[in-house]
Amino acid sequence: MNTWTVMSRILSQFRRDKRSMALMIMAPILVLTLMWLVLNGKQEKFHIAAVNVPDSIVEQINNDDLVLTRMSKKDAEKSLSNQSIEAVFEWKKERPVITVEGSDPNTTSSIQKILQQSFSEPDHLQPDFKFLHGAADLDLFDYIGPVLIGFFVFFFVFIVGGVSFLRERTQGTLERILSTPLKRWELVLGYLSGFGLFTIFQSILIAAYTIFVLDVFMDGNFFYVLLVTFLLALSALSLGTLLSAFAKNEFQMIQFIPLVIVPQVFFSGLFPIEGLSQWLQAIGRIMPLTYGADAMRAIMLRGESLQDIQLNLYILLGFILLFTTLNITALKRYRRL
Repeated sequence: MNTWTVMSRILSQFRRDKRSMALMIMAPILVLTLMWLVLNGKQEKFHIAAVNVPDSIVEQINNDDLVLTRMSKKDAEKSLSNQSIEAVFEWKKERPVITVEGSDPNTTSSIQKILQQSFSEPDHLQPDFKFLHGAADLDLFDYIGPVLIGFFVFFFVFIVGGVSFLRERTQGTLERILSTPLKRWELVLGYLSGFGLFTIFQSILIAAYTIFVLDVFMDGNFFYVLLVTFLLALSALSLGTLLSAFAKNEFQMIQFIPLVIVPQVFFSGLFPIEGLSQWLQAIGRIMPLTYGADAMRAIMLRGESLQDIQLNLYILLGFILLFTTLNITALKRYRRL
């Protein structure tokens, strides 16, 4: 009888909490759908520039995964630098020389395998590989490491910031603060500033540990990495505090993870999305982690400067401003100032 009473109470709670019921059903379906869309995408063809390569050699490289385009050396180097092609195929002193972009070890490995098979005989025609970025020993963790730094900073700041702000409301602290002359924007900016000091320490710790202890490949400026992680942390903090306004308890705050965090995992760069439909790739362009991950890879793998990643930084600042503005507006439900 007591067991039946407890069971009835739990079922009644679920009936009253329709959002939890919907999430338990829809979240696994959403995640599985995202995995199917991303992991079932078509293999993107590799684009290679051919510079002074004899026609007979071009015909010898007959592979459906490669697209060879004849270019001048200047145009090929420019295209390789801006990542519109994956490699440059030159013919020097009667032997092939391949310069790969190098920041993606999977792409580099695939191109090496295809071209080595194409020149399997004779041995003296085996291509000589060079790297614009990265190195021959660049591995998968070196490639996803920059994304992981951004992801873990974003994830934990989102959770801690959102839950902390939620506690301010559920414990009555927020209502007491809003009963004072303090304005909504002052409250939001004060909260972001206070947590911002913590995120600076967190960014330094995570980035330093990943780069100097785990020895992830690093070709850029460490302080640029800290700047990007700090902007990611602020965007996560402003988003977490915004969504906390729509949660009644900590459990409901955690429910936002499958809807907000998980999609960013699939579309921010941990998985290749180049072969997906344009509308699917567009999903990643509305997520802060996408721009943070792009900037982190540009710095760590390609050694780019702030000028090269400035668009990503401006977009992250735009997300922070947007979420902060919406956060101030959301506080109207507690007091109109």
